[in-house]
Amino acid sequence: MKLRIGNATRYTYLFRNESATVSLTAVLFAMALLAHPGTAMADKADFSLYVDKSGNISLPDDFRLSMTHLGSWFVPEGEASGFHDVYTEPETVRAYRKTGIFPDGATLVKELRPSTASNYTTGTNVSHATGGVKQWFVMIKDTKARFADNPVWGDGWGWALIKTDSSNRNTTTNYRAECLSCHMPAKNTDWIYVEGYPTLSKPGR
Repeated sequence: MKLRIGNATRYTYLFRNESATVSLTAVLFAMALLAHPGTAMADKADFSLYVDKSGNISLPDDFRLSMTHLGSWFVPEGEASGFHDVYTEPETVRAYRKTGIFPDGATLVKELRPSTASNYTTGTNVSHATGGVKQWFVMIKDTKARFADNPVWGDGWGWALIKTDSSNRNTTTNYRAECLSCHMPAKNTDWIYVEGYPTLSKPGR
């Protein structure tokens, strides 16, 4: 006989006028983990499609199609010259428009593309991105400090630099030494230069 007790299920078998209750320990333990999303193991496993349980960050597949374009930067010269196109999930945009903060698990992808310039009917020396890619930056919002011992996680984010060698591997080894200084001017906006991302605001009519 199956009994429903709260969120748990017990199975009772009747035999010779005696009842024996079988406690399904493994099942109940699993249900307890699900009932407490703060449990480290379960939380890390379900945190993000682009983060494994050790905190390794990967580049989202075909993000130009599956994600929303937040905005672009154009750097005219230097090692980082070209277009910097930034993407995130549609649900991240919706959440940010409501709260003004990036939700837990939000993914930001910045793709660096070389550029060239030509004359068009719209003007002379018009810049546009070319077919190549220089590299990608990926940031994953983490409000629970899930990977406190991992040096590429901290200050509310996971930080990744991914090269174009097809390995999809984070080459960042320490976010404080390699990433944080570039984001310091944007510390008051959660380390993100939100002024360059008009999609985070609802379009005016």
